[in-house]
Amino acid sequence: MSTLERVDHADRGTALTGWLARPVGAPRGAVVVFPTIANVLPAIERRAAMLAEQGFLALIADFYGEPVASFEASRPLAEALRSDVDHYRSRLSAAVAALRGHEAAAGLRLAAIGFCMGGQAVLELARAGEDLALVASFHGLLDTQRPAATPIKPRILVCHGDADPMVPRSQVMTFWEEMDGVGADWHFHAYAKVRHGFTDPASDTRGLPAIGYDRSADRQSWAALTAMLDEVFAAD
Repeated sequence: MSTLERVDHADRGTALTGWLARPVGAPRGAVVVFPTIANVLPAIERRAAMLAEQGFLALIADFYGEPVASFEASRPLAEALRSDVDHYRSRLSAAVAALRGHEAAAGLRLAAIGFCMGGQAVLELARAGEDLALVASFHGLLDTQRPAATPIKPRILVCHGDADPMVPRSQVMTFWEEMDGVGADWHFHAYAKVRHGFTDPASDTRGLPAIGYDRSADRQSWAALTAMLDEVFAAD
């Protein structure tokens, strides 16, 4: 796999920078990777590389269009972005459009995956009616300002830590009911005693009681994604 390639695009006047990972051979499909609240981190770059190794063209999305100094500094940026659901969804769709319009993605079906805030992002895309084959959320928030009201196109995979204080069981139940209400095709994997941020080993270095790495949940959730990608993108 080659190094990440810069992909410049924009959303309503905000310049954005995506980062593209290419597989060695012809791609099986294309995947937008939505990062955490802190935007592009090494853990997210690693996921794009893993997708490329599995034969996918992978574009890391840019939430803010500006550098993020720390997790603390990311919070006001995220709050501003998510305060208006139309603004938020427009920013997410800009990344999908950037990958869909890239010459390397011509004729390919698209999926989207996301981590933490990125997990919420891919579910927002599904609710908004984005034409995707699959969305997968890893320790993502499940709440929304605008619940789904029409049928959802992509298949949905949610990988969730049952001990995540940011996503209590009441939110899980509300999400299930929302998805059932529109006839969504969803898979929900919950991991006992697992907290927020379970896919990133650096979670244990941040000193936050809500988050923590879990090796088993990390491995099992990625295996679930791989299996679903293989199913959804199976050769005809």
